[in-house]
Amino acid sequence: MKKCERFILLSSIMLSAITIQVRAELSKEQMYSLFNQANEAFGSANAADIDSATAEKLYDKAILSYEKIIKDGQIENARLYYNLANAYLLKQDIGRAILNYRRAARLDSDNSDIQKNLAFAQRRRVDQIKIKAERRILRTLFFWHYDFSLKTRFLMNCICMGAICIVCAIMIWRSRRGWTTIIAVIAVALFAAMSCSVAVEVRGQNKICGVIIAAEVVAYQGDGENYPASFKEPLHAGTEFDLIQSRGGWLHIRLADDSLGWIREDAAELL
Repeated sequence: MKKCERFILLSSIMLSAITIQVRAELSKEQMYSLFNQANEAFGSANAADIDSATAEKLYDKAILSYEKIIKDGQIENARLYYNLANAYLLKQDIGRAILNYRRAARLDSDNSDIQKNLAFAQRRRVDQIKIKAERRILRTLFFWHYDFSLKTRFLMNCICMGAICIVCAIMIWRSRRGWTTIIAVIAVALFAAMSCSVAVEVRGQNKICGVIIAAEVVAYQGDGENYPASFKEPLHAGTEFDLIQSRGGWLHIRLADDSLGWIREDAAELL
C-alpha cells in the first residue's frame, strides 16, 4: 500500500486514551506503557520518509503490543481492536484486519470509522461472495434491522413505547380520536417492528462467526482431505462465515451465499 493510501484510512489510529481496568497479569501502568509504545510504533510506520521494510517491522511491533494488552490484560475494547485492525490492514494482512474490525464492531456497532474501515478491508479481499437474492430482498424490506445498530433500535423501541403511553393517556383524558388514533397506530406498528428486530438480534447473538486468516485454504465436503473439494477454487483470507460445528480440528462453515464446506481449524479464527 502506498504511503498516501495509508492516510485514507479513517482516523488510522485512535490515539485517545483507553480506560483500562486491571483484571489479569499486566498492571495498569504496564498496559498504558504497551499502548503508548504501540501507538508510537504505528505512528512511526506511517512516516512519509520510511521504507516499506522498516514500516512492516514497526507494524509488527505495534501488533505485538496491542495483542499483549488484549491477551495478558484481558481487555475487550473496541478502540483497541480498531487500532489492531488498522495495523494489520496496513501490513496487508486482510484476514486479521477484517477479524479485528468485526470484533471492534461487536463492541461498538455505532462507530462509523469502524464500519467504513471494515467495508474498505472487505473490498480488498479476494473472495467477493454475493449473498443470495432472498437475503438481499430481506435486507431491503427490513432495512431497519440491518442498517440500524441494536442500541439505536432499542432506543427507538423505548421512544415508541413512550409515545403509545402518552397518546393513550390523551385519548382517555380528552376522549378524542382522529389524529391521536393515527399516531397510536403508527407508534404501535413501529414498536412491534423494533421489538421483533431486537428480539431476533439478541437471539442471533448466540451464532458463532469467523474469518479465514490463512492466505488460502481448500474447503472440503467433509472433515478431512480425503473428501472432494466443495469449491473449484480455494477460499482466501478475509472470507467470513457462520460456524455450524467444530469437530476434530475441522470447522463446518456456511458462507454468505449459503454454500457449505469444511476447513482446517487453524486456517480461521472465530469472533
